[in-house]
Amino acid sequence: MDVLLTGNKGFVGRHLQVAMEARGWDVTGIDAFPNDALDFFRVDNGVYDLAVHCAANVGGRASIDGSPLAVATNLALDAWYFQWLVRTGTPRAVFFSSSAAYPVELQQPGDIHRLTEDDIDLHNPGLPDASYGLAKVTGERLAQFAEAEGCRVHVLRPFSGYGEDQADCYPFPAFIGRAKRREDPFEVWGDGSSTRDWIHVDDVVGATLAAIDQDVTGPVNLGWGRATSFDQLAGYVTQAAGYTPRIKHLPAAPQGVHHRVCDPTRMLSFYQPTVTLEEGIRRALDS
Repeated sequence: MDVLLTGNKGFVGRHLQVAMEARGWDVTGIDAFPNDALDFFRVDNGVYDLAVHCAANVGGRASIDGSPLAVATNLALDAWYFQWLVRTGTPRAVFFSSSAAYPVELQQPGDIHRLTEDDIDLHNPGLPDASYGLAKVTGERLAQFAEAEGCRVHVLRPFSGYGEDQADCYPFPAFIGRAKRREDPFEVWGDGSSTRDWIHVDDVVGATLAAIDQDVTGPVNLGWGRATSFDQLAGYVTQAAGYTPRIKHLPAAPQGVHHRVCDPTRMLSFYQPTVTLEEGIRRALDS
């Protein structure tokens, strides 16, 4: 299979490239940063069996909150991606949406609402999380237009993806780094009570390939459905590292929504995740 992979040097993209090449697929990668991908989509007329779009401008919570216009360049990048799919007649494609596409009103303090795929009505999507979420909601709508033109698009919504080689501007590797340095006090952004649904990059890749293999209709949440607070994550990481520091909360730091946890039922119908959070922590500490 001839595959175009955007963002092949990014976190998810480089893992996907290894997995696809292990299958014997011929993968053409283009860089994660929008200018390179934008230039490619504007002029390329190549023929591929499958396109997988990982390229995006993200950079963690501080970037999402602090650089909304830079993150909004994803709107242009995704629009050109879908135009390229239709222009070249690419028959199948993957679009990585995000849990950030869900309405922030469903992710507030109080009881945890486990987000289901139907919580987003693309004709009336509510307010997503910042310009990053806005771009993802828009991309999902554009995917529908590309489908109407004959391109089969698999839409996936990863929750909090992590892994041992992720950039430390994201919370999981930042926690691992603090634990490796045995920092005491151990800093946690916010009050520590907000929750996330962690999924290892190996399972993001596994679920993606399973969705392609089984021609799964989207969108599909990628997550465990396990709510883990940042205080709990700090406890798991430091316990695995063999020490018990004092937790120092930073209430003025960027925090995002309070609860972001999925209902993974749709994913579980075709893929079972394998890497528990505890195993992912162990791997990262050992790396």
